[in-house]
Amino acid sequence: MVLAAAVRLFGEHGWAATGMRDVAREAGVSVETVYAGFRSKGELLMAALDVAVVGDARPETLAERTEFAGLGSGTRQERIAAAARLVTVIHRRTAGVHLALREAAASNADLAERLRDNQRRRRVSVGQGMTHVTGRAVTQEELDGVWAVLGVEVYHLLTGLSGWTPQQYEHWAAGVIDRLLDA
Repeated sequence: MVLAAAVRLFGEHGWAATGMRDVAREAGVSVETVYAGFRSKGELLMAALDVAVVGDARPETLAERTEFAGLGSGTRQERIAAAARLVTVIHRRTAGVHLALREAAASNADLAERLRDNQRRRRVSVGQGMTHVTGRAVTQEELDGVWAVLGVEVYHLLTGLSGWTPQQYEHWAAGVIDRLLDA
């Protein structure tokens, strides 16, 4: 309840315009309840981002999820389509929260380090996912290309600023994955 409220508020209003009181009000709990679960606004933001990535508060990592394991099933085109679909779903849930983290990181050294750590973890996840898709270890160039081009920042540019629909992005992402991974 608290995390769902935090995901929505950070995603819609950003870091500066979202306070612990706002999250408490949105979740229908006291501010003390929010602080009992999260020592700081930064901790709440990072927990909200983690929940947004996987879509719920279950303790399984993305790599342990069924949809991630499914990247290794089907034809090459089906695996690529599954990867593009998963990336799009994650970006839809996380784009606003990620922008809030970037906003916070500009003035908070701890959150700046957490942003860098988040990018490192995303890079590892992309490598694992692309290994499932290709059925082999991906090259450094393949990993770097997919990781960079399919970042949430590009999703935001295309859907948030250029007016693409998530479906257009997903179709484009599948083409990008196909081109960046050697057959």
